[in-house]
Amino acid sequence: MTSRKTSPRTLLPVAGLSALALLAGPGLLAPAGARPAGGAGALEQERAAQAPAAERPVTQLRTPVVVGHRGASGYRPEHTLASYRLAVQLGADYIEPDLVPTKDGVLVARHENEISGTTDVAEHPEFADRRTTKTIDGREVTGWFTEDFTLRELRTLRAVERLPQVRPDNTRYDGRFRVPTFTEVLRLARKASRETGRRIGVAPETKHPTYFDSIGLSLEEPMLRELKRFGLDEKRSKVLIQSFETTNLKQIDRLTEAPVEQLVDATGAPYDLVAAGKDTTYADLVTPAGLAKVARYADWLGPNKDVVLPRDASGALTGPSDVVDDAHAAGLRVVVFTVRDENQFMATDFRTGTDPDAKGDVFAEVQAFLDAGVDGVFADHPDSAVYARDTWVAGR
Repeated sequence: MTSRKTSPRTLLPVAGLSALALLAGPGLLAPAGARPAGGAGALEQERAAQAPAAERPVTQLRTPVVVGHRGASGYRPEHTLASYRLAVQLGADYIEPDLVPTKDGVLVARHENEISGTTDVAEHPEFADRRTTKTIDGREVTGWFTEDFTLRELRTLRAVERLPQVRPDNTRYDGRFRVPTFTEVLRLARKASRETGRRIGVAPETKHPTYFDSIGLSLEEPMLRELKRFGLDEKRSKVLIQSFETTNLKQIDRLTEAPVEQLVDATGAPYDLVAAGKDTTYADLVTPAGLAKVARYADWLGPNKDVVLPRDASGALTGPSDVVDDAHAAGLRVVVFTVRDENQFMATDFRTGTDPDAKGDVFAEVQAFLDAGVDGVFADHPDSAVYARDTWVAGR
């Protein structure tokens, strides 16, 4: 298989519309092979249709997607089958497993390979001697790490709420759920698709790929094998393969037709580029020139929400950036992370009262991002995002 660099793939929207329909604009479905009507705008459309796929502009999805961030992590301990299952029940279009490996090379769903904050490992005296300090992406981290446990050993642990002070209600589920494998998450999505009649997508994120390559536990090959086994390796597959790094996404693009998403944080740089001695930052990736390069190997851009709606020093919004428009012009769809219901995670514009853990106006926040043109949001509370999205779509 060749990459999009030599054989560009047509970017296909998730919502079931053809790329031609999106190029034609909302509500217009042009027949195959039809030429646009006269006028400057039509000429631009025709030129766009003849351009390489990575250079074709796209317009906002008619129905933007909601990704259940680590499942429904606002209601259940994150990255558990219970969290993923609830996300589906609450209307999420995708569920998101962060992937890290065990010592025996099995991919499991954890936010980080260091698991002291998301499991009860500290309560297991038999693993006390596994506590150690490692350098992960240039930063020292102390705790217990998935790569030091076999899957069988990891199965003896149970998940706990990562933010117990923020979400104390979730702690009642501490100790009830085990750490799931990627295979189990894919099975859940397949079963949920059959039960609901909706095609439930999966958005796996490869965590710390440069680090894991350095210790001989590469993430990409086992992830792609599982996606292929479940028939999720085609360009129409409802999959978003994510990474904050760039090198592994380019590798993935050469190995699969499944959609790829470049994650972009509000600060810093991709660690693979840092490790290679390059000075490219995330800010560089979201310039028009940077986005054109990203579009050679990715279908989606996944920016931190502050990249799309920046805040000033007081925490208030300053207005939308050009990133969404520039990404669309490059042929990339945009899904922002992460929308959470609590005040402390919002711009001051959406906060209610002064309690940082109280619920803010998440509906207004989601709709502000949709007004800015995004094609989707990652959400800890999928029902809030789905309601806001559906209300926004109905009012268009």
